[in-house]
Amino acid sequence: MKYTVLFFVAAAAAYSVAAQQDSINFAHASWNVQKIARGVQFRQCWFDHSLFSSSQNISILEVQLSKKNRIDVEADSVKLKPTSSFGTEHDALAAINGTFFDMKNGGSVDYIRLNGKTLNQTRPGKNNSRIFHQKAAIVSSGNKLSIQKWDGTADWENKLMGEDVMVTGPLLVENKKEAPMDTIGFYAMRHPRSAVALKGNKVFFISVDGRNKRAAGMTLDELAHIIQWLHADEGINLDGGGSTTLWINHFPDRGVVNYPSDNKKMEKSTLYKAGTDLDNLAADEQKWDHSGERPVANVIVINKKK
Repeated sequence: MKYTVLFFVAAAAAYSVAAQQDSINFAHASWNVQKIARGVQFRQCWFDHSLFSSSQNISILEVQLSKKNRIDVEADSVKLKPTSSFGTEHDALAAINGTFFDMKNGGSVDYIRLNGKTLNQTRPGKNNSRIFHQKAAIVSSGNKLSIQKWDGTADWENKLMGEDVMVTGPLLVENKKEAPMDTIGFYAMRHPRSAVALKGNKVFFISVDGRNKRAAGMTLDELAHIIQWLHADEGINLDGGGSTTLWINHFPDRGVVNYPSDNKKMEKSTLYKAGTDLDNLAADEQKWDHSGERPVANVIVINKKK
């Protein structure tokens, strides 16, 4: 028993040291920083085996909410479109992919409200119960944004006060502390990730690339660490994997600034015909470029004052 206790104490100490070093590496990295507009800044950094003992590519858009910068949800009830198409159609400053959706039939599987009108209702899981990622929401009203936690009631999302509402999750950071994490694969396995975080009147759009030799992707626990290192008060996970896309208007490569993972070395049509699971191809089968956008059902955008 004595040696078992000593082992866990040593393991915890080693983990703490590694976490501190990761935090230092994140803070002192050589970030490529660009000003997009007043109150809007973009930064990006590639970590060569120097973050979470892996290579990571992280893109962060920081937005100061003001009368000139507002956050809106944009969505289509049926049609799937790339994040860049949503952004371009609405003449947005920037956009990030939104919540989970039906890849076969289109439309969000989570509650969506646009300009005060409900577009999609939350689709429950087995036994008519709420799925684990449907227990939080992003609520927007003009230049005000909040992240709300499920109150346990069945019609919770319908009662949320806001012009735009997007149910998504899981919640990653709550009141500056990491939210409880599950141990299922969705939490514990590394994937491309998208997230939104809040710090006062600042909003962060975060994309983490993955499924590539140059970018391992992150667990949700690792993503929560990133949000905490930004000193954010709240943070929430969005749909990730092949959906992860961060777009900025007038940037090269059609505005896509991260490296979406849905661009394979084989043609998508060939892979689909062969019955290949696109989300589980080996890292050496992924292209490292900006052309792998997956059509999605909804996005979150930064809009200029209308």
